[in-house]
Order: sequence, then C-alpha cells, then structure tokens
Amino acid sequence: MSTAEAAATAEAREPGTRIKSSSPRQIPAVGVVTEDEEAQGVFTSMDLNRVIKLLEETEKPLRDLAQIFKILNLCAGKIKKQPHFIEPAYNILKLCGLPFLKKKVSDEITYAEDTANSIALLGDLMKVPSSELRIQICKCITDFYHAEPPKQHIPGYQQASSLYKIKMAEVGGLAKTMAQSLALLENQLVEKLWVLKALQHLSTSEVNCTLMVKAQAASGICAHLDDPDPSGQLLFRSSEILWNLLEKSSKEEIIQQLSNLECVLALKEVFKSLLTRGFSHYDRQLRNDILVITTIIAQNPGAPMIVSMSQIAFILIVEVVGVGEGGSHKECGFTRDLILFATFNEVKSQNPLVKGLKLSNSYEDFELKKLLFNIIVILCKDLSTIQLLIDGKVILALFSYVKKPEKQKIIEWSAAQYEELQLHAIATLSSVAPFLTEEYMLCQGNARVLAFLEWCESEDSFFSQGNSFHGTGGRGNKFAQMRYSLRLLRAMVYLENETINKDLCEKGTIQQLLGIFKNTISKYNDKEEAILLEIQSDILLILSGLCEHHIPRKEIFGTEGVNIILHVMKTDPKKLQSGLGYNVLLFSTLDSIWCCILGCYPLEDYFLEKEGIFLLLDLLALNPQKFCNLILGIMVEFCDNPKTAAHVNAWRGKKDQTAASLLIKLWRKEEKELGVKRDKHGKIIDTKKPLFTSFQEKQKITPLPANCPTIAVMDVAENIRAKIYAVLGKLDFENLPGLSAEDFVTLCIIHRYLDFKTGEIWNEIYEEIKLEKLRPVTMDKNILESITTASENIGKMVASLQSEMIESQACQDVQNEQKVYTKIQATHKQRELANKSWENFLARTSNAKTLKKAKRLQEKAIESSRRSKQPPNAVFHWTDIKGLNTTVPSGRVVTVESTPARLVGGPLADTDIALKKLPIRGGALQRVKAVKTVDEPKKSVPT
Repeated sequence: MSTAEAAATAEAREPGTRIKSSSPRQIPAVGVVTEDEEAQGVFTSMDLNRVIKLLEETEKPLRDLAQIFKILNLCAGKIKKQPHFIEPAYNILKLCGLPFLKKKVSDEITYAEDTANSIALLGDLMKVPSSELRIQICKCITDFYHAEPPKQHIPGYQQASSLYKIKMAEVGGLAKTMAQSLALLENQLVEKLWVLKALQHLSTSEVNCTLMVKAQAASGICAHLDDPDPSGQLLFRSSEILWNLLEKSSKEEIIQQLSNLECVLALKEVFKSLLTRGFSHYDRQLRNDILVITTIIAQNPGAPMIVSMSQIAFILIVEVVGVGEGGSHKECGFTRDLILFATFNEVKSQNPLVKGLKLSNSYEDFELKKLLFNIIVILCKDLSTIQLLIDGKVILALFSYVKKPEKQKIIEWSAAQYEELQLHAIATLSSVAPFLTEEYMLCQGNARVLAFLEWCESEDSFFSQGNSFHGTGGRGNKFAQMRYSLRLLRAMVYLENETINKDLCEKGTIQQLLGIFKNTISKYNDKEEAILLEIQSDILLILSGLCEHHIPRKEIFGTEGVNIILHVMKTDPKKLQSGLGYNVLLFSTLDSIWCCILGCYPLEDYFLEKEGIFLLLDLLALNPQKFCNLILGIMVEFCDNPKTAAHVNAWRGKKDQTAASLLIKLWRKEEKELGVKRDKHGKIIDTKKPLFTSFQEKQKITPLPANCPTIAVMDVAENIRAKIYAVLGKLDFENLPGLSAEDFVTLCIIHRYLDFKTGEIWNEIYEEIKLEKLRPVTMDKNILESITTASENIGKMVASLQSEMIESQACQDVQNEQKVYTKIQATHKQRELANKSWENFLARTSNAKTLKKAKRLQEKAIESSRRSKQPPNAVFHWTDIKGLNTTVPSGRVVTVESTPARLVGGPLADTDIALKKLPIRGGALQRVKAVKTVDEPKKSVPT
C-alpha cells in the first residue's frame, strides 16, 4: 500500500470530522516518486475521490466490498510496524457492522462470493495483536444478528436482507477462524469474552457448529470453563456454546472432543463450585446445565471420569515444572463426588463437601436430584465404578424410596415431586442393582420390593399424580409403582442367580404374582391398557425365570397359572395388530408355557384337557411370523406326551384344515422364502442338494475349526423346517389326515429331511477336505463317496415317488373331470327331453289335429297292451270317461291355478277353508256353520 493510499484510508471518516492519530508523527499524504519511475509507469494516478466516496458512505455497497476489505487487510498488515493504521482499520470495521447496500435485486447473488470472502477476512484479522481491533471485529459480528433499520435512505441503493450477512458468514467459514482465535486469547479475558459472545451468536447455525467442531472448539472452550472470571460471563457463554454444539452438530464428535482429562476436571470444578457456593436461580440453572453436559460425556466409555494417579501426575508435570507439595495426592474423583451428591440426603456422610449442603423443593433442585439419579445409571455401566457405588451405599439410598409414601423429614418434597423421585429411584435400581447383587441382598431387596408390591395391590387411599415420564398412565392408581417394581424384579430374576431366585420363591413370590395378574384382569381399563399389558407381560416373564428347570416351582405355578395362560391365549387375534403390547404379552405367554408347564406332566395333562393345543394351533394358523418358531418348539416338546397326538389330529381349522396340512403349508411357505429350488408341483429339482437355500448357494464352503458350526448346521437352527419335521415325525408320517396330493408331494421331502441334511453335512466335510488339499485313505474315501452317492440316490428315489404321485393325481383329476362332464351331459339330455315333452304338450293343447293324432296313438298303445283274449269271469273296466273335454290325460283330482277371488272369498275368508266343505252359491263365498270332513275322494273339477 502506498503512502497516498494510507493517507486516504486514514481520512476515512464521516464528513466534517477529523480523527487524531495515536502516532506522534504524521505520515505525508503524498509519496515521492523519481522521474525515472514516473517515466517507466511505476506510479499510476489514484482516484482518491473514489476511495473517499466509498468510505464516506454510511453503508457499504456490495460491488465495492472486496476493495474495501482489501484496503482493510492492507491496513492490518502494516499495523505491526506502523500502529497508526489501527485507527483507519477500526473505522472501516465499524462500517462493517452496518447493513450492506445493493443497487439491483440480483446483487446479493452476483457478489455472493466476494462478500463471503470479505467477511471471512474478519476471522483472519483476529491475528492482529490489537485489543481494540479484536473487540471491534466481535462487535461487528454480533451486529450481524442485531441489524438495525437504516437511519436514512441513500438514493439509488437498497438495503440487503437482514439474513444476508449471516448466510455469507456461513459460506465464508467465519466461525472456524473465530474458534481458532481463542487459542490466541488465553490470558486476555476481555477479548476472550467478546469472542465467546460472537461464537455464541454464530453457534445458532448448524453450518457454523460443524465448522466450529472442525476447529476443536468444544474441547478448547470446555477446558477453560473454570478460568477466573469475576463477571461470570465466561461460564455462561461457554456453556451456551457447548449446548448449541451438542444440539446442532455431530453429538458423537463433540463427546469425543470433551472426553479428555482437562475438560472433565474443568467440569468437575465448575459443578462443585456452583453446587456448594451457588445460591441464585441463575446459578442453579447453570449447575444443572453443566451436569447434563457431564452426563452426555459419561456415556462415552473412554471418558476419564475415574482417573488414575499416573494420569494426574503426568498432567501436573506438563503444566508445572516439578510437582508442588500435596500435588501427588491430587485425583480426579468426579464420579465419587457425583455419587456423594446423589445420596447425601438419604445416606449420612461426614464429607465436608456436603456438610451444611441442603436442597430445597425448588424446581431447579428437584431437577438436580433427577439428573443425579440419571447419571448413576450411566456410570454403573463402567465396571470401574462398581466399587465407588458400593462405597457410596447407592443401593441403600435408592431403597429408601421403595416404601409407602410418607412425609419426609429431611426435605419437604411435594407429593408430586416425591412420587416422581420414587419412580425414578426404582427405575434406577433396575439398572444398578443387577451389578450389586450382594448389596441388594444385604438390604433385603426382595422383601422390600414384595412388600411394596403388596401395598401397590392394596386398597390404600393413595392417589397418584401421574405427571412425570415414569408416571405415565398412573394417575389416580398405583400402576406406575407396580410397573417399575416388576421391572426391578424382572431384572434381578434374569440374572439367574439361584440365591436371589430361591429367596423370592421362599417368600411366596409365585403365588403373589399370580394373584396380581388375576387382579389386573378384573381391573382392566381401556385408558391404562398399555400399562396393564406391560405389567402382565413382566409377571409372566418373572414366573418363567423362576420356574424354568425347577419342577417343584412349576407345581406351585399349578392349574391357577395354567388358567391364566389359557385366558391370555384366548385373546382376540385382531388385537395383535393394535400396537398396545399384545405381541409382547403373547411372547411372554408362550415363554411361560415353555418354562412353567412343559416337563411337569400333571400341568401338561391339564393344559391338554383345557384344549391348550387347540389354542396353540389356532395361533399357528394365523401365521404370526415372529412366533412360529417358538410355537413349533413348544409343539415338539408337547408331542413327547403320548396324549398330545390325538389332540393334534383332532384339531380342525378354517375350511376343515387339519394340523398336518397346516404344518406342510408352513413348510412350503418357508422354503419359498428361503429360495429352495422346487418345480411348479413342489418336486425336487436338484437331487444332490434337495434342501439348499439361496443363501447356501451364494456362500462358498470354507474350512472351519471343528468347534465352529458350518452353514448346513446353522441352517437347522435358523428356520422352522427341522421343527416341522420333528412334529410330523412324532405324529407318524403314515397316518396324517386331511392331506391333498400337493401335501403328499411335500411330505415326501419332509419325511426324508434328516437323510438329506445328513448327506448335506457329509458333502460339506468332503468339500472342506478337498479345499485343505488333504487326501483321505482309500477306505475313508470310499465311505465318503458311498455316503454322497446314497444321499443322491435318496433324492432320486423321492423325486421318482413324487413323479408317480403327480401322475396318479393327474389321472385322478382326468377321471374326476370325466365324471363331471358325464354329469353335465346327462343334465343337458334331461333338459332336452323336458323341453321336447313341453313342446309336445303345447302342441296337443293348441292344435286339434295333433291332439287327435296323440289320442289315436294313445288308444292304439292301450289296445296293444291289452290281452287278446279275456280270461273267463273277468270284469272289464273302461278307462275312458265319456264326455270328457280336457286336452290332457285326466286324473281324479285337477289342480286349478289362479283360482278367482270370488271362489276363495278374498282376504276375509275363513282360514280353515281347507278343512270345510263349502257349497258354491251365487255371489261371494259363504260360511257354513256345521261342516263335516269328508274322506271320500273329490271329483275332478272340469276346466
């Protein structure tokens, strides 16, 4: 930049004003140029009026923005050697905070790149070692988000949109350079606070947050949270930025950046300070925010929440040359402190941190208590935390809430607050207690929970508020408390710890849970339907965990438990699609059949007597894909009972479907989904690999260790074909009722499933030997080849049998079709004869000649049928009636259609007319009082 340019820049101010330079010397306004330089054209004339005009305007036109920022950049480059350039640069920066101007609507798009690059220079200017300039840059950026309307209108210009600067700052990457500038301001509190204020505004954008994450802004800001700051702005603005970064950028990346010892230590000191010395409403809110950020960091297993002495010593050595007195005894202890703060109300402690510490029933302190419960759940997943939880007596503290609500002596929580804390504590126990089983038993956990469940079931006049997340659906009842208590029991039973389970059974848990289940049925309510279903599901799962592998406990389960299972299985199948939890309840029910009934023969017999197998098959017929495997597994086990086969064969589904037909249909559907090769008739195509699925075809055989299952072996467990084979095998393949020809074709494959699967496995063994380039001895090789050949022969035999069945069925179909055609022909012939008879009848009634001809033929037929000689003393009866005028052969009775109303008497005639002998007189039909029924045959009524 020439001397003249510097002078022009220094005079950039409002008209009529003059700014004094901070330098004792004035720089000449005109540069000196030699004649040779002028002759060579080195110096070109400058339009100083243009520069002055640019800088005198209140707002900056977009078209000139690049030149103005170039001037600004040149001034900033000379500040280090010539401090007097600070003043013009400062004045230009003040103008940058004002709205940009445009002449055309399209200027925002046309000059977008220049504008973005110009605004990006603001971040680069933070490197200039001038406090005045740095603060002005931050003010300029904050003005982007607090744009003021123009004080006066400039002719020929329009103001750019208020969001234009913000958008250009995102495009130019200003947030990244501003975040990087924090490293230059570690010991300059005022400038640092201004930068944090600018970053606080910039972090409201997802684009800027992503740029800040790339600049490692999260770790840089968090590590200095506990820096001295009398104003308190540093902590407030830093926490706000961290919140925005967590919400608007990659949460995983932020957690990774914050998972270092410096950040954890800073969070620890800030949280302790706010908890023990903060009393204002603002301090409590900020304290809770810091705890939430800590909770998010604790989700990362690599976060140093518990730090070893060697890590602390290393950091101290790096920060300070030589460890001072007492430095070697310093430790992080954040987890220990969090556990202490979470339990100090319930467990007495002499720790000075909590001495005199009290929590009020304010909203912030109530939220703090819940947040501390929540972070315990996260911390317990780290095994290194277990000992700290034991030392902090967390189980004892949480169990202080598992009791009937009563007025608290330590903290006067409101009824709604105490209920929410109670539910939260029980939910926390469900996560923590499985890791601390010894402490759970020492605290008599089973007895406490069962006693609490008894209170939940009682008719106590307790009215739940049901306001919290954990209390959903529990308003005015105790379902929420029962729900979380059962979750706790379920978590403990699933540990399969015999000490805990035995203690539960000895305390009558099975009978108590069955009673609770029956009561939930009687207390059914549509509003709490989802919660009741979850309670019922958990009860059945707990009973399954207690009764599995224990016959005496199954006997305690008894017929009462079987009746409950049968009740659930009779649920309307349409409800399975409601999404309220019926699927989970059904799964729990099937699991309880497996664990609580199977193996106990009296209960199996009772289940069969109550048509339990019918209900299982009804459910299987619905084709619930999620439960088919489990139902078939139960069927396989039940078929060991000799009474089961009769029940299975007696079952009939829709359209009189049998159980065998249903199972074979499921087999075909399964093979279709697995991509097994079959022709259109269900016949085997590949006799070498009759059971191969599409997945097995794609997978190449690879040598595996002996203890690793191969693909053929895994196939047995991954689909239902093996279970269908087992059930049909126990029902006897030869005597299955209600099968079609298609079913018999499929049944041939099912019958040979074990042979096919054995050959498939041996074939895998043979292929693995080849891949490993091993050569078996001659005898082994012959045996392998024989097995492979035998398996293929079985496939050919089954395919041949299937072909015979298909051909036989085709012949039977042809015969059946022929019978149908014959029946159709007979029907048509009969119809033709009837039509012909009707035509003849019409001809006789409408044509006298035809009638006479028919009469002659009739008489001739009668005469030909008579004997030529009459036997002696025979009586001859004439068949003809003299004087008859009918056109058809007459009988003794003639049915008259459409009898006139005058003869019948109309609707007012006597209903017993059929039984009376009525004389026909003139006029309407008359009643006759004395009528006798005449059994003599009536004479024909002439037509």
